Amino acid sequence: MSIRHAVTTEHDESRVIMGKLTSPYGVKGWLKVFSHTSPMEGILDYTHWSVEKNGTVNRYKVLQGRRQGKGLVAQLEGVSDRDAAEALSDATILLEKEELPSLEEDEFYWHQLEGLKVVTLDGVVLGQVDHLFETGANDVLVVRGGEGGKEHLLPYLPDQVIQRIDLDTQEMVVDWDPEF
Repeated sequence: MSIRHAVTTEHDESRVIMGKLTSPYGVKGWLKVFSHTSPMEGILDYTHWSVEKNGTVNRYKVLQGRRQGKGLVAQLEGVSDRDAAEALSDATILLEKEELPSLEEDEFYWHQLEGLKVVTLDGVVLGQVDHLFETGANDVLVVRGGEGGKEHLLPYLPDQVIQRIDLDTQEMVVDWDPEF
């Protein structure tokens, strides 16, 4: 039971957020890219991005992309100068869910886990998965909204903490002490 870091959050019913265009890079229309994929270069594997800026979504073909220093840069079709790149600063990179690679059984994307009801083996509702984050050692589920309003940080450790995930019932069963 593993999770893919390809997506951190669901955008709407048909798209997921893959990253962000942060600012122009150079004068030929390239943009700096903040990627939510793991590895970060994984975002460059997609040939088309839907880009949302100020509530408007446009689709762009990714012409080129590469690692630059500690980050990524990309060139999009139709964005050929610094002014055009500046117009896309702070835009969100979206991907149609149907374009995500198929997963093996017992593999999940982060966006699939967000919102799941989290219940202990004893039936205590801890809340819902609010979001996930990486720690290096393992991913961590942030669970909020359960009995007593307590926030729980659960390590994503299949067969140890995470016992079962059922996307049909939108429920995750965990071996966890509700007091912790």
